[in-house]
Amino acid sequence: MKSAGTPATIFLVQNGVAYTEHFYEYVEHGGTSVSSSALGVPEHEVVKTLVMETDRGDPLIVLMHGDRKVSTKELARVAGAKRVFPCKPEVAQRHSGYLVGGTSPFGTRKPMPVYLERSVLALPRIYINGGRRGYLLGMPPGELVRTLSPVLVDVGLQE
Repeated sequence: MKSAGTPATIFLVQNGVAYTEHFYEYVEHGGTSVSSSALGVPEHEVVKTLVMETDRGDPLIVLMHGDRKVSTKELARVAGAKRVFPCKPEVAQRHSGYLVGGTSPFGTRKPMPVYLERSVLALPRIYINGGRRGYLLGMPPGELVRTLSPVLVDVGLQE
């Protein structure tokens, strides 16, 4: 089933990214374990898009393996901030233009710096949110680098 475009898919088409669409039953607070089991892929290959803020109120995006947490202390150091913390859902939505649970790093309302966990690039394929709940896009991880020019970081922690 082909879906109507989201800001994310419109951005990807404009940038010549080939992707596959994957739909699943969204579960509130289900996280990447729900989407990975619905798609039958390892949770490590599902990349979550996290909208965070520095202590100065500057928003940023972190792309992290579904089965890892972000070391906010390490991320703050890399981002040159005293502290970094997850945004409240309504703040994240204001920055990204997406509902939490459907946040994509592509086609965000505001341009934000993107931090990508370096080991994501070692995966053969990733699954990342396509701009709505219950909708993931599959693509080679190199497309993240090509289209988002992220800062590569090592800030992942085992869940």
